[in-house]
Amino acid sequence: MSGLKMRNFLRLTASYIVLVILAIGAIYPALWIILGSVRPGKSLYSKTLLPESYTLKHYSELFTSQSVLFGQWYMNTLKVAIFSMLLGVLLTLLTSYAVSRFRFRGRKTALSTVLVLGMFPGFMSMIAIFLLLKELNLLDTHIALIIVYASGAPLGGTLIAKGFFDTIPRSLDEAARIDGATNFAVFTKIILPLSKPILTYMALTQFVGPWVDFIFAKLVLRTKEKWTLAVGMWDMVNANQNSNFTLFAAGAVLIAVPITILFMFLQRLLVDGLTSGASKG
Repeated sequence: MSGLKMRNFLRLTASYIVLVILAIGAIYPALWIILGSVRPGKSLYSKTLLPESYTLKHYSELFTSQSVLFGQWYMNTLKVAIFSMLLGVLLTLLTSYAVSRFRFRGRKTALSTVLVLGMFPGFMSMIAIFLLLKELNLLDTHIALIIVYASGAPLGGTLIAKGFFDTIPRSLDEAARIDGATNFAVFTKIILPLSKPILTYMALTQFVGPWVDFIFAKLVLRTKEKWTLAVGMWDMVNANQNSNFTLFAAGAVLIAVPITILFMFLQRLLVDGLTSGASKG
């Protein structure tokens, strides 16, 4: 075997070894949680990966226990995530379409501002947002979460969506305007039908954020009946007298199932939307 072939073989072997290690590191914790959700008792600790016996008691307890309002939390989170997604995607689309297709004074400054603001972590503004929501009497309401989540969506998605819109030929816009189409008609009848990949990417990322967020939801929501899943799940294992980790594992599995299914079926559109949106600035 020549030196070049040997180097390629070693490089390929090393790549597979790294991929196997990463796969084990990603799959093993998830597998442990899944198996822990069907393990009898309250502790996740076990001498073996596979439990000696299996039970679905923890899943039924999530919906029958008087102290765990899992069904209510699930619906609260679903409501917040869906409305945040719809409003956030709309704001991001309008913003990115405007900066991609139109030239106006302050355009570059606006793009630079969005880029800079997107670099700062969201929790830096939580105190200011909390005080603002308090003055508006919006604390302990789901509308507060929806407004904040949706308003922050353009910071993270405008540049990516703009890059995708830049890949759509402007000749399509010009041809439509010659036929008498308005800007709104161009946006809805030409741009949106061609933007399924980036729409899928923005919708899923905007849905997943509120679905799993804990810090801001914990700051705003005070009533147990209004909690989201992240806050409710944290409360399950927060107190020493209520450390039911197998019940927590069952809830974590139910939370992960919808997101996992969506990512599996929409994986191709997600990759296309992300790579196309990153091809131009």
